[in-house]
This record gives sequence, C-alpha cells and structure tokens, in this order.
Amino acid sequence: MRHAIPRRRLTTAALGAVLLVLGLFPAAGRADAADTLLSQGRPATASSTESGAYAASAAVDGNTGTRWSSAFSDPQWLRVDLGATATITSVKLTWEAAYAKSFQIQTSADGSTWTTVYSTTTGTGGTQSLTVRGSGRYVRVNGTVRATPYGYSLWEFQVYGTGGTGGGGSSTAMPDSFWGDTAGIPAARNVVEVKVLNRTNGRYPDSQVFWSFNGQTHSIAEQPYLDMPANSAGRMYFHLGSADSQYYDFIEFTVGPDVFNGNTTRVDAFGLKLALRLHSHDGTDQQVGENYQTFTEDRMATFARFAAAVPTPFQHSATATAPYRIVSPGGDPAFQPGGQYQNYLSSYASSVGVSATTQQIFGCSGPLAANAAQCAALNRHTADLPAAQQETVSNFYRAAPANYYAEFWHDNSLGALAYGFPYDDVAGQSTFISHGDPQYLLVAVGW
Repeated sequence: MRHAIPRRRLTTAALGAVLLVLGLFPAAGRADAADTLLSQGRPATASSTESGAYAASAAVDGNTGTRWSSAFSDPQWLRVDLGATATITSVKLTWEAAYAKSFQIQTSADGSTWTTVYSTTTGTGGTQSLTVRGSGRYVRVNGTVRATPYGYSLWEFQVYGTGGTGGGGSSTAMPDSFWGDTAGIPAARNVVEVKVLNRTNGRYPDSQVFWSFNGQTHSIAEQPYLDMPANSAGRMYFHLGSADSQYYDFIEFTVGPDVFNGNTTRVDAFGLKLALRLHSHDGTDQQVGENYQTFTEDRMATFARFAAAVPTPFQHSATATAPYRIVSPGGDPAFQPGGQYQNYLSSYASSVGVSATTQQIFGCSGPLAANAAQCAALNRHTADLPAAQQETVSNFYRAAPANYYAEFWHDNSLGALAYGFPYDDVAGQSTFISHGDPQYLLVAVGW
C-alpha cells in the first residue's frame, strides 16, 4: 500500500536546543544490541567443492587454517543457514589467493528466493569487511567472476547481526512474551480475528486504549477483538487517552474473502508505536512494525533518538508537532517550494536527469507518481548508481541528500522494514504483509 509525505536532521549545537525545548535528554548511545557472529558452526552448503578436503563447513568453523574451495568455473556460491530469520548488519570475507572479482552477498527466507544486499565487480581479495542491511535465514556469497584461473576459496565466511539460532536478541521478531497468550483468541467467523494489545508500558490502562474501524469505536477494556469482514480497503485507527486524542495512529489493509493484506506506515508521520503479527492456519507467522527496543523505551526517548540520528534539515520534524507526531518531510513546509530546504533533493534529481521538486520526490508525486523505482532511488540516494545497483540494500542512504526520516524508521523496525515514503516497497523494504487463510492478527499499540 503506497502513501505519501516528508522527513529531517540536526547540528550538534542545535540538537541541545531542540532537546531542551522537548524536555528530553539525548540517548547515551545506540539502543541496538551489539552485533553477534551468527554464522560460526552453522550448517553450510556450496554449489561445488574442489575436493573433500575443502568442504563448505570449513568456511564457518572459526579455523583460519581450513578453507572452502570451489570447482574452477563460474558461477559458484557458498551458503550458511542461520537457523532462523536474522537481521544482517555486516559480512566478513577472508579470501585465500583464489578470490572473487565480482560477487554478491545475498539473503533469503527460504533458501530459494534471494535478495542482494551487497554487490561489487571490483573485489580485492584479502580480508573484506562489508557493511550490509538485510534480513533472512540464509546468507550466501555468490561469485560470478573469478580473479584467478582457480575457483573461489574462503578461509572464513562470517555473518554478523542479531537473531538467528542463538543470536543476541532477534530484531526480526518480538519475544513471545510481547504478544502474550494466543491460545484463547476466538476463531474468526469472517476473514480474520483481530486482537488489539496494550503495549504502552503502563502509561495507559486498557480503558484508555481505543480502536476505531467501520463506524465502531471501543476501548480494549470493553472489546479487545474485532472479527474483520472482507472489504475493499480500509484503515483501523488507534488512540491513547481518549477516543479522539491527538495521540493516534493507524494501520492500512485490504481484506479479501480469504486473505489479509496490510501494513503499518510512516509515510505521513509517526504517531504511535505499532507492530503487527499475522498468523495463518498453515503456521505462517509474519511480524512487522517498530522493534522491541523501540517499544520498550519512553516516547520522549524515541523523539530524542530521532533528533540525534538525522541531519539538520530533518530535525524540525522532532519538534514541529511534538509530543504528538514526528512528521515526514513531504509534509514539512521547509521542503516545499519557497521553503528553506526546497532544493534539498531537487538538485540531486536534476543531476540524474529528473525534473521534480523536493516535495514531489518525498511524496512520489507529480512526474514520479508512475515511476516507483525512480522515486525510491532518489529517496535512497542510489539514482546516480547503475540500474543494477540501485536496489541493493547496502547502497541505501550512504550519502546525502537522502530521506533520513525513512532511514530512521528502517533502523528501528523489525527486519529493518518500514514504509518511510510512498514507494518504499521497491526492493521489498516495506512493512507490507499478506497471506491467505489467516487465523489472527495481533496489533500492538505502544507509547
């Protein structure tokens, strides 16, 4: 589901003033858990091996005296199974003399459909430490051009991040305790049973957590469930404090006769922390939304972290409508024609042959309304790269100007998935979830 609206950042001096206005203190450091080595000792397979002495497992055994070596042909790959979905933040390759000139780092949920999170045609061999951003249970290095007449050979293939089997606190799924007991959720008579959860950390009682849909408004103290019927499209709103409070947010969805399609969204603004868990009768379980660490911190801490994370043009978002919302840059007058930052993205667009205002780029409107890939590339600052590299996740937000509002929500969401601008679903980066024969949908509402 595609939406529209804006984003922002601060200088060190200005940040102090902003936080004083908000009554906040800057976070001492990132809330993210330290990256964990996920791949060591995990099952590994390869497209080929030179001989039994050079097995795939040798590249993930933690021993720099053993190695994997492939057949002497292109392409070849080495894959590790992390045991469960993980968020991948970096990969370290320790090459033997037979290295890859061209290769990709790819992730997959099922071991068959792959997403490229890093790509190069100028590999240098030796030890390569690569910053990436992606998620998946499986991670592979896929060599397409060898640098020598021999095969591909790695002393070590090390994958770092959070999650996986034995990882340090998955950021692709909430702890089971967050969702509570699901055994008592009633069976849906219509399409899917929705249950709204109070995850405000004690700030509001259930009697002050409200949901609204299709003419109904209830607190979850009186009615935590909704048996959702089929409908063409809709929004479900959530309010804290009262049924018409300024503390509100919503999810979007389309529901068919036997399918749920929906998402959380930050396209217009951040209002409340939201997370979805869609569970289907075949056992499929999908989770999206703000991550656990963001849910557990106070609202003002989230505002402060946003202000500290984004550059000067975006910092106004943390104060313009505080403490109610962090607005996206598409709706900020500073980025609109005549505003202080009206040329923030338009000059970059012009440099790659696109004529669009900054507001149109953030909102994927005007000349970009029918060009999802181009709008996404401009927001992510990849439009200047070859087309094959514009949707490589590791290339996103690496240089200014870019949509740093969107980047913040990706960095603080389950699986690094967020809807930070209307076409953020390009390259599968949005919070859109879908499945047939759904059983229940949990909606967690946070403070």
